[in-house]
Amino acid sequence: MSDNVVVLGSGYAGAGAVKSLESHLDGRANVTWISDVDYHLVLHESHRCIRDPSVREKITIPVGEIKDPSTTFRQGTVEAVDTDDRVVELADGADVEYDYLLVGIGSRTAFFGIDGLKEYAYTLKSLDDALAIHDAVSEAAAAATRDDPATIVVGGAGLSGIQTAGEIAEYRDDYGANVEIELVEGLDRILPNSDPQLQGALRKRLEQADVKIHTGEFIGEVDEETVYIGDDAEMDYDVLIWTGGITGRDAVADANVDKDERSNRIFSEQTFETDDDRIFAIGDAAIVDQPGDDPAPPTAQAAWQAAEVAGENLARRVKGQPLTEWTFDDKGTVVSVGEEAVAHDVKYFPLSTFGGKPAELLKKGIAARWIADVSGVGNALDAWPDM
Repeated sequence: MSDNVVVLGSGYAGAGAVKSLESHLDGRANVTWISDVDYHLVLHESHRCIRDPSVREKITIPVGEIKDPSTTFRQGTVEAVDTDDRVVELADGADVEYDYLLVGIGSRTAFFGIDGLKEYAYTLKSLDDALAIHDAVSEAAAAATRDDPATIVVGGAGLSGIQTAGEIAEYRDDYGANVEIELVEGLDRILPNSDPQLQGALRKRLEQADVKIHTGEFIGEVDEETVYIGDDAEMDYDVLIWTGGITGRDAVADANVDKDERSNRIFSEQTFETDDDRIFAIGDAAIVDQPGDDPAPPTAQAAWQAAEVAGENLARRVKGQPLTEWTFDDKGTVVSVGEEAVAHDVKYFPLSTFGGKPAELLKKGIAARWIADVSGVGNALDAWPDM
């Protein structure tokens, strides 16, 4: 009897691993792919939908255009993983049995216990989130007057926060909306823990886009009208967007695998094995071991790279072959600020940090290459104008 291999999630980790698994299995197992949506979202371009919702047609790829016909797809929300009986429990009551399981269901937004934040803030973890932000910004802009502009507060100045603020600025300019954009970061600099040259280049572009930047004080509390920052600062808002951190999904909370107590993310080795030899974990759902002190970063670039090895290793496990280790290869950072972009430490480029048309084309090219990898060159060419 063939083994049942189950892959959870249709993000970069899940979609990429399915493609790799199929190419290495040689038909030696039954593959089931489970996701709560029936498409793959090019998540690092989802902020584009905040300005223009029609972009969703170019950054969502139906699973049927990704998987082989032999792979079974099940649309459903994962409620739990029973590691004793080797069963994935879905919200509709169905159970899916597995012999080997790859957990790639991504993460959810972390609110860090900040009062009111979960209740009043929009997040950006899905297509629906991006479309909801578009609607909220549009509604607030429509209600604004010359003397009373709409205030949009973006909490967290990592990649998502910077790109979100940039898209809202483009929306404001495209539609002549009377909108003020406030970007709030608790640490001292935007894009914390990155190179100061990159931080400075991004700050310059945000300020040129008339995004007001506040650093060095954390959001401590939120109510339906006001963000309370630090000890005594208050900022009234019309729309609040929170991009400040990630944590594991509740679906794996009771799974009997070793997890980080604080973030509920699964520990996995460089081979993506967990302490349960039937379960592999990848992407934002996992803390993937790497040489040195730091794990792999929870980025699209890392998930993209890891998916190829994770899929191959699942196939190797089925075949009884030794597994290979994966080491993250940082190929650089490219961040968009509306129509502009900034690139830093990109391999094979002579400049350390650069913007302008080369950075914009590079950002588009990264998205197009991923789309081509998972669904073909035709889809990539079709998406290119909207990237």
